[in-house]
Amino acid sequence: MEPRESWAALAAGGVAGVCVDLILFPLDTVKTRLQSPQGFWKAGGFRGIYAGVPSTAIGSFPNAAAFFITYENVKSVLPHGSASYLTPVTHMVAASSGEVVACLIRVPSEVVKQRAQVSPSASTFRILSHTLYHEGIQGLYRGYKSTVLREDLWSWKQGHVVDSWQSAVCGAFAGGFAAAVTTPLDVAKTRIMLAKAGSATARGNVLAALGGIWRTQGLSGLFAGVVPRMAAISLGGFIFLGTYEKTRQLLL
Repeated sequence: MEPRESWAALAAGGVAGVCVDLILFPLDTVKTRLQSPQGFWKAGGFRGIYAGVPSTAIGSFPNAAAFFITYENVKSVLPHGSASYLTPVTHMVAASSGEVVACLIRVPSEVVKQRAQVSPSASTFRILSHTLYHEGIQGLYRGYKSTVLREDLWSWKQGHVVDSWQSAVCGAFAGGFAAAVTTPLDVAKTRIMLAKAGSATARGNVLAALGGIWRTQGLSGLFAGVVPRMAAISLGGFIFLGTYEKTRQLLL
């Protein structure tokens, strides 16, 4: 990939990510509180709906930019054959690589954000300090595996050049459907990130977390927050991919 294309991907991904995360933050807060073990109202209800937004504001640009710059670079070095069956494979490998790298930034930001969302009276800095003091740097990466797995399962999109409006529409429909399917993984990720340090759930075993939710809350527990999650990701897919494509086109 040419340097100019790399910088365009970096800037476009960052701008799109910031727009989506800040615009749709209230929906994300509602989803997190619905998924929290203490329940929606005890986690804050509709109070402090922007609790945790500093963590998102700081991490959003580098997170989105890291995904797209990795995605574009990996895609550019993979073999490009004339066979159409290679296109989705190339895309999925590049997207998975992008998610692994982006989650190095996303997970610490997500841990702090979600803990702030269910503790609206505590500041983001206080939660970050508390996590580092009691759990160390590994505390900020709790839920890394479940986050990567969740993101890889829904991050596939069209693997060819399309217009920005087509990207937006595809992003909305694909994102909404994938959001519903992967909600159990999202619930497990939330429970792992919010679990008390030293507890069984805090160890990060995704299957154990899913099993625990199934035993105590059943199907409704596994799909807690599915409506705001679908709404946020559908709208997010529309805004993100449309903004990314249009910004990248303007920069090139």
